[in-house]
Amino acid sequence: MHTIALTAPANWNPARVDAENTGERTLDAFLKGVERRALRMAELATSSRDDALDLVQDAMFGFVRHYADKPQADWAPLFYRVLDSRLNDWHRRRNVRSRWLAVWTRSDSDDDERDEIAQAPDTSDPGPLLRLAGSEAGQALNAALGRLPLRQRQAFLLRVWEGFDVATTASTMRCSQGSVKTHLSRALAALRRELEDHA
Repeated sequence: MHTIALTAPANWNPARVDAENTGERTLDAFLKGVERRALRMAELATSSRDDALDLVQDAMFGFVRHYADKPQADWAPLFYRVLDSRLNDWHRRRNVRSRWLAVWTRSDSDDDERDEIAQAPDTSDPGPLLRLAGSEAGQALNAALGRLPLRQRQAFLLRVWEGFDVATTASTMRCSQGSVKTHLSRALAALRRELEDHA
């Protein structure tokens, strides 16, 4: 019976393998830590759980692909920058699609056939059970956040929910610090107006 001798490759370093495994576990823990908040942000931006799940997953893949080797302290702003890009792209595509559909439906308004798209149920409506879930104030906050313009909502969520400073928020949103302050100020004013009955 022959015995095969196994030898490690010349460049094999057990310390490096342990460091890579530790790095993967740290990255997994980071992604698990931001997953729920990122999903909530995406749901507020899209009003669709399915779209939000797709966008967060895509943002996570993009983050891992491009930024996993960056210092861990930079991960949160970089991840939210990727998510911000995905949300902006989603809104641009939706606006283009809406304009195209508006032109298409106007040109086909003489058509006697039933328009299946127009007759489809509104999937952004959460339904009666979900509307009853949670507190009245929580529902009011969710609704108010959903009505904010995209940039104001992003500034609010990054500054207030994530606790980023102005500079990090500006870097994440790819705008000036002054713009972040303006967006946040307008968001807070709008939320105060809408939620004054729940104070």
